[in-house]
Amino acid sequence: MTVSPMLLRLASERATGALLRDRGTLYLVEGRVVHAESPTAPGIDVLLAATGRLRAEGWTEALREAGANGAVGRYLVDSGLVSGGELEICHLGALFDAAFFALAPSNGPTRFRYGVAHWIGPVRPVAAEVVERETLRRRALLDRLWAHPETDTAPVVPSPRPAPVRAAPRQRAVLDLADGVRTPADIARALGRPAFHTLVDVRRLAAAGLVETPRPSAMAPDPPLDVARVMEVSADPDIALLRRLRDALEATL
Repeated sequence: MTVSPMLLRLASERATGALLRDRGTLYLVEGRVVHAESPTAPGIDVLLAATGRLRAEGWTEALREAGANGAVGRYLVDSGLVSGGELEICHLGALFDAAFFALAPSNGPTRFRYGVAHWIGPVRPVAAEVVERETLRRRALLDRLWAHPETDTAPVVPSPRPAPVRAAPRQRAVLDLADGVRTPADIARALGRPAFHTLVDVRRLAAAGLVETPRPSAMAPDPPLDVARVMEVSADPDIALLRRLRDALEATL
């Protein structure tokens, strides 16, 4: 199974440029994915700011001084605004997060503009096959948690009914921002977290009955669900992400 035959073809051709899709863009250099952006996913600036190291003025300075040269990442490190490790981790987090949405199924056109480069510059390229594999893994995880993709884009509405479980701290932070207006993407930006992580939390909350699942009234009722299993989260869910990012880094060495 593949999510984008064109991406794999461009990888085999060692193409350089921008792959434009309905929900985002992937940037390639010699067939490897060097960056990704999507309106749904918080950008690398949001993730870097969430670490507490990079302020808005630092990001603006980097764009002004190095954006035209396509070397914003290098400027951030050389100027001491962030460390090389912080940049790589946040960059990979933003890349995989945006790629998940950019590679979502779509009926719209897919285009490739040869020679287009991203202003972030070289950080840590990732093989197209790794991006595809991670995208498929994430889709499967969401479906296992709660097979209602409509929860990913609708405003998050707290359930008025009492639930038999309590939300974990990370999920509680999401629930605290659920006001019936904010979507998961809005909540992700407000928290400075990857959007996919927020989708996982929202689907877990929906499966547990802590937020409403928007769906047609004619839809069949859901089968019984092991709520405790779905809500089960490690003490620090980011450990799993960091391990996958580490594996991605090692795969490129």
